[in-house]
Amino acid sequence: MATNWTSLLSVLLILCWALIGEAEYMKYKDPNQPVNVRVRDLMKRMTLPEKIGQMTQIERQVASAQVVKDHFIGSLLSGGGSVPKPQASAEDWVNMVNEFQKGCLSTRLGIPMIYGIDAVHGHNNVYNATIFPHNVGLGATRDPDLVKRIGAATALEVRATGITYAFAPCIAVCRDPRWGRCYESYSEDHKIVQAMTEIIPGLQGDLPVNYSKGFPYVAGKNNVAACSKHFVGDGGTHNGIDENNTIIDQRGLFSIHMPAYYDSIAKGVSTVMVSYSSWNGLRMHANRGLVTGFLKNKLGFKGFVISDWQGIDRITTPPGANYTYSVLAGINAGIDMVMVPNDYTQFIDTLTSLVNNKFIPMSRIDDAVRRILRVKFTMGLFENPLADLSFVDQLGKKEHRELARESVRKSLVLLKNGKSTNKPLLPLPKKAPKILVAGSHADNLGYQCGGWTIEWQGGSGEITVGTTILNAIKSTVDPATNVLFSENPDANFVKSNNFSHAIVVVGEHPYTEMYGDSLNLTIPDPGPRTIQTVCGAVKCVVVIISGRPVVIEPYVTLIDALVAAWLPGSEGQGIADVLFGDYGFSGKLPRTWFKSVDQLPMNVGDKSYDPLFPFGFGLTTKPRAAR
Repeated sequence: MATNWTSLLSVLLILCWALIGEAEYMKYKDPNQPVNVRVRDLMKRMTLPEKIGQMTQIERQVASAQVVKDHFIGSLLSGGGSVPKPQASAEDWVNMVNEFQKGCLSTRLGIPMIYGIDAVHGHNNVYNATIFPHNVGLGATRDPDLVKRIGAATALEVRATGITYAFAPCIAVCRDPRWGRCYESYSEDHKIVQAMTEIIPGLQGDLPVNYSKGFPYVAGKNNVAACSKHFVGDGGTHNGIDENNTIIDQRGLFSIHMPAYYDSIAKGVSTVMVSYSSWNGLRMHANRGLVTGFLKNKLGFKGFVISDWQGIDRITTPPGANYTYSVLAGINAGIDMVMVPNDYTQFIDTLTSLVNNKFIPMSRIDDAVRRILRVKFTMGLFENPLADLSFVDQLGKKEHRELARESVRKSLVLLKNGKSTNKPLLPLPKKAPKILVAGSHADNLGYQCGGWTIEWQGGSGEITVGTTILNAIKSTVDPATNVLFSENPDANFVKSNNFSHAIVVVGEHPYTEMYGDSLNLTIPDPGPRTIQTVCGAVKCVVVIISGRPVVIEPYVTLIDALVAAWLPGSEGQGIADVLFGDYGFSGKLPRTWFKSVDQLPMNVGDKSYDPLFPFGFGLTTKPRAAR
């Protein structure tokens, strides 16, 4: 009997020591341990399937709690328009994200996933979020502090939906407005783009005093991981064709397109997204020299590198022609996380086979996983993997909408004010017997927000919550002023109504990426006809809603006052604020405004520089109260 008790006690002691030993080595769960210690401890416990799972980002539409658990998925995303349900609330988003997260936490090691989304001008996929001006408009403000505040507001709205990772900012230097993503670029001048990287500490939080350069940094629950994109040269493609070849020597690439990455890394950006484009014929997703050799090794970037949507598939022409080669080339180039986004089993199986057959070394996998885990530990995901509802009131909150309105005011560029300099038309009087508001974009919230709003390509009409330019005008003028709206009035209507003046709001229809590529850059019909009809009969101010300079030279002499309003977002009141003199015009062109598309590409500093309005141009007015 004694022997049996002795044996039992021995077994119990062994089990206790085993448990104590296990607890002693679970350093990755201890928030008091340094990040590098936690990463190292967790990685030594991981199997190859668990590591490859961390490198895999999938779309929410193909995900479930079971899928992320079974495949150890490291990241999910919402592509443009991918939402829990139409007009989903912040609570709907939080509940969806948490359901996926619970699947990740139920795995053997409980590694939380990171959820990413394109929050590129506010939390733009989400109904009722504040939609800020697109980057080209922010470039016109020349105000890095404003952009930082926008980043902080955006981070709170993203956190309101339980999401922790924003695919922003785009730090492309657009050198040709024919490119369909030109409005995602702050400027043709890299110095302005560099200054606007202040959005990164807005999104992620200010760096601590003891920060080690190159390491990712996210301050806390009020912040999100940021993503500088698209590395590198995406704004310099031939003829502005999206995803095309950037033909430029090394000096040009490094002096124009690379500098904003230096600033991004110095500001602790957590991730970098690779460009679809090529540099002198080599796809960036396969460019080991730049991704690993320069970004990681030379610049010392310690965050993770992520592909674009199906970015590795597009290494080949046509995309997906040789998927095994694409995975091999992309991972060996230095891509750490792959935005698959749908056929995750093919990606996982292909990468596993390439590692097992020693085409991709284990050291490359470990480098990728180390970087991904470094970001996750740094941002506190292991301590706070599940979102709560404490931030839901941040979505579309009044203070953020006021900030967006301020951004709109500061982004407006006054290109012409009066047919003679001594007879300015602006600011307009608030009290007038009758004014005309015309144009396709005057009462269309979707048009003034542009692409990347609710849907990938944007939309028309009341797609979200906001203030149209027409409604802003009505709320600004004197109650006695009669405001008549006609989207495309005929000449008789304009001439017979004895209008004091007219405001014509026209421009581009929403677009994103390759769908925005344009060889003619003309304002769609009936925009030009509306300008000619109205401005030919009555004093008029024309407000252009566009993601870039467009053809306007034929109409300039007809127009009394001309305003570039870019893509202002949800707060149209900011336009009325300045038109009617509550605030003055202060914006400066972030891009050269060409005379004709035959001149393109044309950028400030070029030998043959003959613009309609030069880079940096912008007339100013004083607020009416100060006159």
